[in-house]
Amino acid sequence: MAGVLDLAAAAAAADSVAPLSEHVLLHLRYDAASSSADPAPGRDLVLTVNGEIAGYAYLDSPGHPDLDVSGELVIDPRHRGHGLGLALVRELIAQAGGHRVRLWAHGDLPAAGRLARAAGFERFRALWQMRRSLRDSLDQPRLPAGTTLRTFRPGQDEAEWLSLNARAFAKHPEQGSWTRHDLELREQEPWFDPAGFFLAERDGVMTGFHWTKIPAPAEPDKCVGEVYVVGVDPGQRGTGLGRALTLAGLGYLRDRGVAEAMLYVDEDNVPAIKMYEGLGFTRWSTDAMYRQR
Repeated sequence: MAGVLDLAAAAAAADSVAPLSEHVLLHLRYDAASSSADPAPGRDLVLTVNGEIAGYAYLDSPGHPDLDVSGELVIDPRHRGHGLGLALVRELIAQAGGHRVRLWAHGDLPAAGRLARAAGFERFRALWQMRRSLRDSLDQPRLPAGTTLRTFRPGQDEAEWLSLNARAFAKHPEQGSWTRHDLELREQEPWFDPAGFFLAERDGVMTGFHWTKIPAPAEPDKCVGEVYVVGVDPGQRGTGLGRALTLAGLGYLRDRGVAEAMLYVDEDNVPAIKMYEGLGFTRWSTDAMYRQR
């Protein structure tokens, strides 16, 4: 799948936004290139013109007979304007086996909106990217009474963390469905660092976490660190644990020399947005999801 990764890089350079999610890029780098495949693999569609890769689309495997199925696609900038995007969308619909298709549009570019409307899709979800400088002051994290903080131990914490993640994101369509395979793929990534993966515990039981990410390779003072994912056990909500965990991770990123932090949050997650705004984050860009009418 090296040719597809090259296509994605060319589209990112042309559009100033990555056309494929981390989920799909990990699939291309690991699942599609090895025998250690995802236990619930999706489908790869490659469109060629005169033997050259001109487009790519990915369709997740449906998790339930009644659920929608998500997909993503990208067209080589040199081959745009010829109806190839619409052809790929129609093929995704055909491959979905009767499931309603949802498509991510990273950056919510005007061309993506036009394609969605032409294919009979409507915008129904948005994901904000928010950012803040780490050169400004940070509050000290204040953990709830009886709560302690430590870092992730590879090879020991995976099962308990996955259980906590599923509880924390039970209503989230992507994060809440993570499997051991999803976690282990990320543990193979060059950026993975247990020292930046914080776990909150109470009486020896995980109650929350903040997993940070520093892209690699990169110069820390020029890269943007990420609040990769923050999760809190439902029984601990309202205790200030989420805020304390976020501050702990931001402090770690700052101490590593990272000058700016970013995160993703659903547009309709008002409590989370209010917390992040209170921590100095502001909206930077938007990803949109479209689905068949």
